[in-house]
Amino acid sequence: MNYRLELEVALEAARKACELCREVQQARLSGGVIEKRDGSPVTVADYGSQAVVSTRLEAVFPKDPLVSEEDTGLLRLPENAALRQVVLANVNKIDPGLNNEQMLHAIDRGTAQANPKGRFWTLDPIDGTKGFLRGRQYAVALALIEKGEVVLGVLGCPSLPENLQKPHSTRGFLFFAVKGQGSWAYDLAGGNKTRIEVSCAKQSSDLRLCESFEPSHSSHKKSLMVAEYLGIKKPPIRMDSQCKYGIVARGEASVYLRLPTQRSYVEAIWDHAAGSILVREAGGKVTDLMGKELDFAAGRKLSRNRGIIASNGKLHERILEAVHRVAL
Repeated sequence: MNYRLELEVALEAARKACELCREVQQARLSGGVIEKRDGSPVTVADYGSQAVVSTRLEAVFPKDPLVSEEDTGLLRLPENAALRQVVLANVNKIDPGLNNEQMLHAIDRGTAQANPKGRFWTLDPIDGTKGFLRGRQYAVALALIEKGEVVLGVLGCPSLPENLQKPHSTRGFLFFAVKGQGSWAYDLAGGNKTRIEVSCAKQSSDLRLCESFEPSHSSHKKSLMVAEYLGIKKPPIRMDSQCKYGIVARGEASVYLRLPTQRSYVEAIWDHAAGSILVREAGGKVTDLMGKELDFAAGRKLSRNRGIIASNGKLHERILEAVHRVAL
């Protein structure tokens, strides 16, 4: 199956969601931010992005469930009525015909359960909300999963420069990958499609490591120990969101480490589905800290995995050895 229609719809949905996110960010988040029960923030753009993507998926694939991060529980509260109107106003810039109830329905479609034997989409409407709030990196991450396998992924990175060494270069890219068809990227301004590949680094001293900006998301101390064990001299690239998968897939980093700071922490599928297929199709490898493939058939969480290692694949076993020696 070539997934041509699925890719076309996913790319357009992610592009429109990125457009909304940029608009909200430039307007300085008018309407405010809500703190969820777990202490993480949710913004106008999180809700709006989910509504925009969900609406497009339902229009073309009405039978496909959507497994996503947000729901409207907080948004429906009377004290958040003003925020709800701001969300709708921003959604209407993309989808003028959508009313309040249709918007709420679109968001709540994301509460579906992940069917391990079926087909469903998974979405993080803004991966890296804290990065978004800081004006730094964030991503719209959308993936299609069939029978527990990620077969398509789209990653919209509105703030990512074309070259990390040239921060003022063209900003905003869509990465995408389909099983067996490689990984690709084009800029959000409508530039040419380019095939991307992981780095060719074969010596551990030549590796470039990337990790989460937030030390609460991944242990900076342990990643430093891994880098020292491997003899990596270059400083780590720290950024929010699945943009890290993007820079591994296009060869600017060779390793992405996600080392949980708490043993009880379990990753959500929407935080890794799109990024993982992007790296794999670019020639890299993605496993958990035990060397196991990521299991997207376990529900809404990667409950059978712990942590993440994404690499160019050349030294993956060596990186696993380093993690086991100094970081577990």
